[in-house]
Amino acid sequence: MTSILAPLVRGICIDAAKTSRIVIPGEGPAPQNALTIDLESAFEKDNKGGEAFSEEGAAKILHEAYASWEFEISPSGAERTETVKKQPSSIVLKRGAQTLAIFWIDRDLDTARNRRKNRDDTLLEEQVLQKSGEASLFQALSAVGRSGVMANRVAVVTGGAQGFGEQISRGLASSGALVFIADLNLSGAEALAEKINDSVGRTAAIAAEADVTSEDSMEHLFTFIAEHSGGLDLCVSNAGILQAGSVMEQKLDAFELTTKVNYVGYFITAKHASRLLRLQHLAAPQWKTDIIQINSKSGLEGSNKNSAYAGSKFGSLGLTASFALELVDYNIKVNSICPGNFFDGPLWADPEKGLFVQYLNAGKVAGARTVADVKAYYEGRIPMKRGCEGPDVMRAIYYLVEQEYETGQALPVTGGQVMLH
Repeated sequence: MTSILAPLVRGICIDAAKTSRIVIPGEGPAPQNALTIDLESAFEKDNKGGEAFSEEGAAKILHEAYASWEFEISPSGAERTETVKKQPSSIVLKRGAQTLAIFWIDRDLDTARNRRKNRDDTLLEEQVLQKSGEASLFQALSAVGRSGVMANRVAVVTGGAQGFGEQISRGLASSGALVFIADLNLSGAEALAEKINDSVGRTAAIAAEADVTSEDSMEHLFTFIAEHSGGLDLCVSNAGILQAGSVMEQKLDAFELTTKVNYVGYFITAKHASRLLRLQHLAAPQWKTDIIQINSKSGLEGSNKNSAYAGSKFGSLGLTASFALELVDYNIKVNSICPGNFFDGPLWADPEKGLFVQYLNAGKVAGARTVADVKAYYEGRIPMKRGCEGPDVMRAIYYLVEQEYETGQALPVTGGQVMLH
């Protein structure tokens, strides 16, 4: 039940504050200053005489209760250009006399945890600027501080413990986000989370084991996220594999595994991410959230002796466009980023399984005798003469999150190697 109630509570807190919130469950007696809400009428009889919980009904009850709560609005300054809203830092959900859940709320995870530990239910204060139309337009036209769009927001990165995933996890955490590093390699995710938290001096990363090809695993992942942060703002579907081979020689199981991870895995990730984001949307209908798939330039053009990978990426762009059309009703934007080659990551550079070795062994680069020959060949094909790097992808992520008027797109980040027209 917590995984359903938490995103609804996070939604009403976001809707009221117009900024992100962390919501975590608590125990014990109700805090003195808590906003208490009775959800009894959200439990309805179903067609079989049983009982069902109405998520939409609960969202309506939460909105009405929050709107009627007497939080303070105090003016500041003679021209009333700024107000201070005081909001509850704890919410108790009941069903009649039964307590369903207690939630503690704050701007970041560490502060919310401290509130829960110390039972600190003092009200949250949020400054709200009352800008003129001209000032609001000026701010909207400015792109200064684009990375700030992720400050205090919640993100998950699948395949987040290595390669582009590691770069993205680090980048989001350094930009102020709380990042769930979801990876099959749990020990690697845990080690990276520890490094990130030490470097930024706060709990900015949480490791979670996840298999994108498993429905049960991904359902558990998004339940885990809801129960540890209240909800989500950005899902980066990054997990992927590549097994090169000629269409005349590649084994079917290798082709199917690539398709299962890259294509089916994206579907499963988006399925369970969107379910969580929809719940949050019921209580925060104006709050925009994002699903961003890390695709590839191979999703925009063919790839010689690499058909399994390119085909899975081409297909994923069809998923992105289709998901975007459906999920826009819930203010969920869905886009793909198509990076060029990340030569320094393990996908390319691993001495045993990397693409440089695979391509050398497959004879994909005519005349190449060493890994260095293969790398030089691929660098020479790029107009900017270098591979794609983590910061290049991070700038694209910030753009897609900040850009509220774009969904269903495939954004190339290829150094000029692939140009759309």
